[in-house]
Amino acid sequence: MTSSKSISQLTLADAATAIRERKFSSLDLTKACLAQIEKLNPKLNAFITVMSESALATATKADDEIRSGSYRGPLHGIPIGLKDLVDTAGVRTTCGSAVFADRVPDEDAEIVRRLKAAGAVLIGKQNMQEFAYGGTSAASHFGPVRNPWDLTRIPGGSSGGSAAAVATGMCFASIGTDTGGSVRQPASYCGVVGLKPTYGRISTRGVFPLSWSLDHVGPLCRTVTDTALMIEAIAGYDPLDPTTVDWPVEEYSKALRSIAKFRCAVVRSPYFEDLDLDVATAVENALLVIGNLGNEIREIELPFFPTTVQAPEVYAIHEQTLLRSPELFQRWVRERLVQAEKISTTEYVNGRRELERVRREVEAVFEHVDVLLTPTVSVPPIEVAEALEMSPPVAGEVWLRNTRPFNAYGLPTISIPCGLTSNGLPIGLQIAGPRFQEAKVLAFAYAFEQATEWHKLTPPIREGIQ
Repeated sequence: MTSSKSISQLTLADAATAIRERKFSSLDLTKACLAQIEKLNPKLNAFITVMSESALATATKADDEIRSGSYRGPLHGIPIGLKDLVDTAGVRTTCGSAVFADRVPDEDAEIVRRLKAAGAVLIGKQNMQEFAYGGTSAASHFGPVRNPWDLTRIPGGSSGGSAAAVATGMCFASIGTDTGGSVRQPASYCGVVGLKPTYGRISTRGVFPLSWSLDHVGPLCRTVTDTALMIEAIAGYDPLDPTTVDWPVEEYSKALRSIAKFRCAVVRSPYFEDLDLDVATAVENALLVIGNLGNEIREIELPFFPTTVQAPEVYAIHEQTLLRSPELFQRWVRERLVQAEKISTTEYVNGRRELERVRREVEAVFEHVDVLLTPTVSVPPIEVAEALEMSPPVAGEVWLRNTRPFNAYGLPTISIPCGLTSNGLPIGLQIAGPRFQEAKVLAFAYAFEQATEWHKLTPPIREGIQ
C-alpha cells in the first residue's frame, strides 16, 4: 500500500500516470494532500481556506468517472490549489485582505472553469500578500506565509502560499498570479518551477486585478513537465477577457524534447549586478551546464522598460476603498497606495504608451537568440520579522528587480531551481523566450532540469526536520 507521504511526494505527471493505471485513486491523492495540509499548514500558513469536503466529493466523482472509462486527461483527479484572489463560486475569496475577509463570489474565474473541466480537484485557497501588492507574503490579513526551507524567512510573493504548498506536497500544483514576479520569485525561494506565460496567453477574468496592463496568471509546479501539463489545461482565448489573444494552444508536454540545441543570451545588465555571492556562483555554474549541453551562449542587453504603469492602475482599483476605509488595509499596502496617488496622469499615460512600444521592440531580440537567461532573484529571502517591520519603498523591492522587466515585456518567462545557498536556501534560474513560444521556453527548461538534480530536492519541513 502506498503511504500518504510517498503519494504526496509524487510529481503531477507521475500521479496522473498512477491514477490512469489504477495504481491508486484520486481519493488517495486528495487524502494525502489534506494530511499534509493538516500537518504543515499550522507552521507555514500557506492556506486561508481548505476545501476538504468539496475536494473529497470531487475526488470520489473523479474516481467514478475514471472507472467508467471517462478519463479526461492528466489533471483528472489531481489536487490543485488556488491563490486566494482567484474567484471560486460559493467559496470565500479574500485576496489576503480584511477588505474581502467575507467575500464569496457567485461565479468561477475562467481558469477555475477550465480546471474543473479537466477534472482537477480544487483543494483550497492559498495565502498571499494582500491584494498581491508586494513580494514577501508577510503582509496578509491572515498572517504571514513562511518558507518551508527556513520557517524564519519569507517564501516570496505575492504567491507565497501557492509556492510553499507545492514545495511541501500540500497539492500537486497551484495557480498563482504574476504582475512583477509573483509566480517566479516565490518559485525561486521555495525551490519549485514557476511560469509566467505570455501576456494574453491565459485569461485573467475572475482573478482580482493588481495592474491590468501587467497581470499574468501562471502555474507553480514541482517539475517542468508538470508545468507543461498545467498550461495545456488553462491556456487559451477567452472572448470575455479583452486581454487574451486568440492564439493556438500547443501540446506543450509533447514539445519538451522538440529542440536539441538553443541559442542562449545572457543578460548581464542589470540582472547580474549586486548579486549575493551564492546566487552568483549557482547561476554561473548553471551557465556552465548549459554550455556543456552544446548550446550557444552570447551576451546581450534588453531595452529600457517603463516603471510608471503599475502603481496608478493599482490605485485606480483601490481608490474608493482606501478613501472610505483605509484601516482595512495592511500597513504595507496602505502606504504603497498613498505613494501611488502622487503619480500624475501625464506620467501614467506616457508610461502606458512606452509599454506598448517596448513590447514590440523586445521582439527584435529573438531574431538571433532563442532564450534569455538571468538569475531569477538577486538575493536570498529575508526574515519574516524584517518583512513585517519594513516600509515601502525598499530599494524598489530588490528581490523583484530581475522579474519585473519581463512583465513589461510580456514575454513567457520561467523560474527553475539551479542551486542552493550556503545555508540551504533554493536559488532559481530565469529563462524567457519570444511571445507565445512557451513550448520553446519549456523545452529549454526541461533540458536543463534533466541535466541537473536540483528539482529533486525537497524542503526540510517536508521531511519533518523543522
